[in-house]
Parts: sequence; structure tokens; C-alpha cells
Amino acid sequence: MSAQLDPVLAQIDAELPAALDRLSALLRIPSISTDPAFKDACDTAADWLVTDIASIGFEASKRPTPGHPMVMGHAEGAGPHLLFYGHYDVQPVDPLDLWDNDPFDPQIEDTPKGRVIRGRGTSDDKGQLMTFVEACRAWKSVHGTLPAKISLFFEGEEESGSPSLIPFMKDNAQELTADIALICDTGLFDDNTPAITTMLRGLLGEELTIEGPDKDLHSGMYGGAAINPIRVLSKIIAALHDEDGRITVPGFYDDVPELSNAQMAQWQDLGFDAKGFLADVGLTTPAGEAGRSALEMVWSRPTCEVNGITGGYSGDGFKTVLPSKASAKISFRLVGGQDPWKIREAFRKMVQDMLPPDCTVTFTDHGAGTASTMSTDNPMFEQARLALSDEWPRPAAFVGCGGSIPIAGHFLDILGMDAMLIGFGRDDDLIHSPNEKYSLESFHKGIRSWARVLDKIANG
Repeated sequence: MSAQLDPVLAQIDAELPAALDRLSALLRIPSISTDPAFKDACDTAADWLVTDIASIGFEASKRPTPGHPMVMGHAEGAGPHLLFYGHYDVQPVDPLDLWDNDPFDPQIEDTPKGRVIRGRGTSDDKGQLMTFVEACRAWKSVHGTLPAKISLFFEGEEESGSPSLIPFMKDNAQELTADIALICDTGLFDDNTPAITTMLRGLLGEELTIEGPDKDLHSGMYGGAAINPIRVLSKIIAALHDEDGRITVPGFYDDVPELSNAQMAQWQDLGFDAKGFLADVGLTTPAGEAGRSALEMVWSRPTCEVNGITGGYSGDGFKTVLPSKASAKISFRLVGGQDPWKIREAFRKMVQDMLPPDCTVTFTDHGAGTASTMSTDNPMFEQARLALSDEWPRPAAFVGCGGSIPIAGHFLDILGMDAMLIGFGRDDDLIHSPNEKYSLESFHKGIRSWARVLDKIANG
């Protein structure tokens, strides 16, 4: 820790009420990106951010896109060049009647787990975004400059599929390229353990429709003699996993890496309660690959899951129909170097090879994206881990994430730079749901954490 850090942390503590006021002002703007009725509100949020970051010395601008604008900011400083990404748009608030208060009138509340600020966007992602801005504000207030060269990149379409993101990144690649990207859109491992996400799973979505007879049939008249597409589909689905839970698509495990001993040891030290994890959703027994821990299965192993099945009659009562077609939606979470397009081809061939006479199959593509794995060989990762460990009760850990955060992969694929995903959300923040909240401790310690990270990266 450098001598510069202590007065910055003191400034953060003293300025917390003002920081909450600024966050509340941003939260009051209903920047719902997916609903055209809130287009002006998204524009207002972008303007608010431009004004705010300009007030602390960033060269700030609002950049038009075919959708909602991007916000860019640049500030000179010694040391490495850091690019911080966040998004100012939020999810819709429906169903409104399940909110205890107006979702765009943020309130401070006392809860059994401490004080929180409640409202749409508090955790995803305005509260998280502002932790970094407030850390920069404190550095500038105390020292008149920042400890590193910093660029800010705020998106307004993350919650609506980011249609403008890739074209913008390609068109502005030189301006956006830095030594590393920082993303604050993730969470703590638990309330006392900070985390740096270094693994994000990719995703492949497939829908298949099996067709047999040219019309629905009476099961008494045709049952037994006519092929039943639901039975064919069920056989295909059952064949996707073996008795040990491994996925049987040919070549599926090509390019799936094993965890290093060091990573495995770090995860074991987290003390993850697998039984409690399942008990929280009414389950008792892990159901994935035999011999794999629950953390491995949700962070570092690939999956194949059936997300929906349709076919025949599913209304009230009973109808003895033999359906003409049946469909299933199947998703694959991918890890390491797995190629989603190669897996799609292998999956479709496997299905076609299993079709009996008189059946055909059609496939619908529901998107494909590769996994992202960040190399922790970059010394900034360990510097950030140590900085976070100094702020929180337990040491920070490098963790995986079962979901997909496309922006991290875009930084790597388009700009050729790694990203560190550091967030302070909690599992019970109710993101995307009514009564979303953000812990005041997460907001306060998040600001202090970023100040420490900046100091450690800049000064080693």
C-alpha cells in the first residue's frame, strides 16, 4: 500500500453520504433500454453520466449509436492504461405490483443483513458502476490526479442484447484498447469474500423439431403402428448423457481443460457448502458428472440441459392424441476452448443419425458464443486480488461464473486484451426482479476496494 492511499480511503468514508445522493440521482432515471417508451430516459442517463464524470476531470462525451448512446471518458495519469466498463441501462420493472415502493424512487432500508439501497438498477449495474466513479472522484479530490491513465466506457443496451456494442467497439478499437479492462457487473463469492471472475462459460442454443405423421392421430386407431415423434424425441434426449452424467455428443470434451492444482486448492479453501447450495432450491443430491464437485460443475465444466419440451396435448383433461411433431429446446454451456459451431454440427449429426424411418428433423439456431478464460499470469490479477484481500474479511479468490458475460469475450476477441471482472453484488440482490437492492456495505467497501486496486496496480 502506498502512502497516497490512506487519505483517499478517508475521503471515501467522509464522502459516503454525498456518494449515495449521486447514486440516488442516477437511479431515479428510468433508463429501461428494451422499451422504446424509455428512449429519452436512456438519453438522460447518458447525459447525467457525461456531466458527472466531466466534473471530476474526465474528457467526457456521449457517442451516438443506432440505439442508445455510449458514454466515453478519458483521464490522463501515470502508469498503466485501464479501461473500465459498466452499463447504465436497467431491466423493466414488471410486475410493478410486486414492488414495495416505486422502483425509481430509491430508498435506504434496514434489513436483518444490514442497510441496503432498494430500487431498479441498484445492483445491476448503476450501483456497481458508481463504485468505480466514486473511487476516481476520491483520488482526484485528494491528489488532483489519478494513479493511472483511465478510460471509462458505459453502455446503454446491455439489458437489451447490446446490438450496438460490437460495431462500436470495432469502429473505436484504437480508442478503447488499454492494458486491461475492468468490469464491475459480478458479485462477491459470499458476504465476506471478494472475487475476481476469471472463467465465463460460453453458450450454444439449439431447438429441434421432430416430425412424423402428416397430422395428429387417434392413439387407439394408430398407436403402435405409427411412429410417435415424442417417443423419438425422448430417446434422443435420454441419449445425450451417459450413466455417469457425461455428455455423449461426439467430440464434446475436446478442448475442455482441467483445473490447475493451484486453482483447485483455492476453490477448496472457499469452504463452499454444496449441500446448502442445493438445499436452498429443495434438492439434496448433485446430478451432474460423477466425481466432480459442485463448484467445478457450475464454474468450469460444460453442460447440456433441456430447457423446454412441447408436443401433443398438454391442456386440462386428457386427449388420446398421437402428435405429428414434438420439439425441445436444448442449451449447452461451454468452457475452455470448446468450439460452439463444431459442437452444433456434431449435435445435429447425432440427432439425424438417430432418426427412424418416416421422421424428419428441423433445427433452429438460438445463438452461439465461446467461453472466456482470463490468464492470471498477468501480474495485475494478483495485484488486484491482494488489494481486495486488504479490504474484506477474507482473502479474495479467482473464481468461475456459470453464466455468460459477452463483453469480457469481446474485449479479448476484438481488442486483444484481458478483462478483470470484479463486482460487489450479493446473491440476494434480486437483480432483474422486483425489490432489487444493493447492500450499503457493498457500495461503501466497493468504492474503497477500487481505490485499493488502483493504488496496487499503479504502484505494485
